[in-house]
Amino acid sequence: MSMARVVIAAVVVEGRSKSEVARDYGVSRVWVQKLVKRYWAEGDAAFEPRSRRPHTNPRRVVDVETENRIVALRKELTDAGHDAGAETIAFHLRQAGFPAPSVATIWRTLSRRGFVTPQPHKRPRSSWHRFEADLPNEVWQADITHWPLAGGREVEILDIIDDHSRLLAGSTARSVFKAGDVVTDVAAAMGRHGRPERMLTDNGAVFTGHYRGRGWVALERELVALGIGLQHSKPYHPQTCGKVERAHQTLKKWLAKQPAAATVTELQTQLDTFVDYYNHRRPHRAIGRTTPATAWAARPRATPTRQGIRISEQFRVRKDRVDRDGKLTLRHASRLHHIGIGIGWAGTPILMLIRELDIRIITEDTGELIRQLTLDPTRDYQPQAPRV
Repeated sequence: MSMARVVIAAVVVEGRSKSEVARDYGVSRVWVQKLVKRYWAEGDAAFEPRSRRPHTNPRRVVDVETENRIVALRKELTDAGHDAGAETIAFHLRQAGFPAPSVATIWRTLSRRGFVTPQPHKRPRSSWHRFEADLPNEVWQADITHWPLAGGREVEILDIIDDHSRLLAGSTARSVFKAGDVVTDVAAAMGRHGRPERMLTDNGAVFTGHYRGRGWVALERELVALGIGLQHSKPYHPQTCGKVERAHQTLKKWLAKQPAAATVTELQTQLDTFVDYYNHRRPHRAIGRTTPATAWAARPRATPTRQGIRISEQFRVRKDRVDRDGKLTLRHASRLHHIGIGIGWAGTPILMLIRELDIRIITEDTGELIRQLTLDPTRDYQPQAPRV
């Protein structure tokens, strides 16, 4: 039995005085009076324990006006598809000239108003192995992602981000990126922001030919000519290009809040708007909540350290085996071509000696010339020469 029930029973049922009950049970007479008064007003509900939380908190630092301003900014940023965390809200409050409470206070305000969804514990930051370039333009990360247009057709977006400052050097939409398109867009980014010391990409066919016969694609040839290094992540390890992958996520979150673009041109207009906001207005958590443009301009920029080598022709040697239908496959400019050899050569190990579009095919063991041709890039199948 609770003390409140004992006290109320002693006064109401036994008829003892409040002073006597307070003295016998070692409690305050004022508390006894309050309990009895509550009993006569609420009945049995007076026996239930009450919260001891004060009705007011003199140390509360967020007034109603500031709290409403925080909530309104949270809704505005969320509806626009932008990041709307406590640190971002604090940044925008200061930018607008309003007093900004601490990040922890803003987070508690959002939690109290129901804007924070509890999440399971994540991997601790202390376990991360992070890399960040020391200077702007020291490393650029590039990657291609996909986005649907209004009719459901998917197109591709090439994002190029500076590793040090997180500056979005370029964001371009095309129906499908070919090797030459990547060179064009990378060159445009360099025209705006200067040449990087090196670039980091994944192993997509438009970025490297290393895993498809060790030939060079257009981007590799162009970067070598400009003295720019090129690195690639390990296959199936997107974490290496994590910064540009994270930029994809931020971009798609914003695009999802915009009217669906009907054409690639409309999508490009949206991308240009996003790049301006991302570089000049959005505070980035990884760079001390400054904007990427500010971080990019704060330090001297790195430049290519290698001597450029202009390669006029492409040479490569490729090992292969004639398939059971008497054909070979060869990828050129990100397009797969089939070369007719003849069913009689099925299963024969061969070497392909490639110089630009001129191809010589010889047997691997004896060096016998099987076929010599000039590749027609407009045709998927390169038929055998007609017999005379």
